[in-house]
Amino acid sequence: MRARKIWDHVRRLQQVAGPPLAALAGSGAAFGEQLLANLAFSENRRHAMTRLPRTLALCLVLAAGACSTTPPNPNPRAGIELTLATLDLPRYMGRWYNIANIPYFGERDYVASYSEWTLRPDGKIDDLYVGKKGGFDAPETRREFEDSVVPNTGNAHWRVRLFWPISVSQLTLYVDPDYRYTILGYPDKSLGWIFARTPDISESVYKDLVARLDAMGYDTSRFQRVPQHPAQMGQPGFQTPGAK
Repeated sequence: MRARKIWDHVRRLQQVAGPPLAALAGSGAAFGEQLLANLAFSENRRHAMTRLPRTLALCLVLAAGACSTTPPNPNPRAGIELTLATLDLPRYMGRWYNIANIPYFGERDYVASYSEWTLRPDGKIDDLYVGKKGGFDAPETRREFEDSVVPNTGNAHWRVRLFWPISVSQLTLYVDPDYRYTILGYPDKSLGWIFARTPDISESVYKDLVARLDAMGYDTSRFQRVPQHPAQMGQPGFQTPGAK
């Protein structure tokens, strides 16, 4: 199958591409499976795309990067399967501030970041990411994506389209009854996020959310808080833009 050959080429390029370049979609193996599925789908639409443009192929190399460098998960519950929440989708829409995440290429060095989701009449979701790269004096960066809800998942499994035809999974693992806090994850637990409706949450609430991630089998030592105010820069547990 041509898709398999393309992925083989991507893997060979990765071997000579040097250090890791991105972690856009979790582990290399998991991303490879998604990539193959998407490429196979594109092959069935040859009237729309008969071959991958070189720029897209390069993006695939970068995105598939060295995600395989994810460290081993020491959590004794690492092997348990993630359980999805059940969402009232219209209520779940709106702005969510990024309280903490497992740092990765796409959001590393960003402060004052948040996501804003808007439900469209066709059932898809407009996904807006806003943040400031490098510090609070930097201009806002805005990225727009299109999300689709996977049927029969309680509205909790979304497919986020990075660019056609590449999309990745996003799982809602928890939302509190008042829809003030939510936990998002990735199937292999290599990526995770804590969001809140406000840029500040209490320490007790944060510890409770981290405890939930621990119970789900996440390596919670990898989570770092995202600065939402200048005073949080350099504080213990918070990310520092530019740090290695």
